[in-house]
Amino acid sequence: MENTTTFFDVEMLKDANISLTLKEVCQSLELKGYDPIKQLTGYLISGDPGYISNFQDAREKILGVDRTEIIAYLLKEKLK
Repeated sequence: MENTTTFFDVEMLKDANISLTLKEVCQSLELKGYDPIKQLTGYLISGDPGYISNFQDAREKILGVDRTEIIAYLLKEKLK
């Protein structure tokens, strides 16, 4: 057995969680007939969770992630 250290990347785990949450919320919004980009933009700008449907617990999922972390994640992904 090798004597090596395993590194745990918390930032990568957080980003994966945000990505999964956004995908699930987008799918739920699309299934309800909403434009997910417009709805998420409204929510991220205003902070009003009313932009996100309760369908498939989408609102609860998006509220489980801090809005500023979502914005930072999106900027990081776009500016890579």
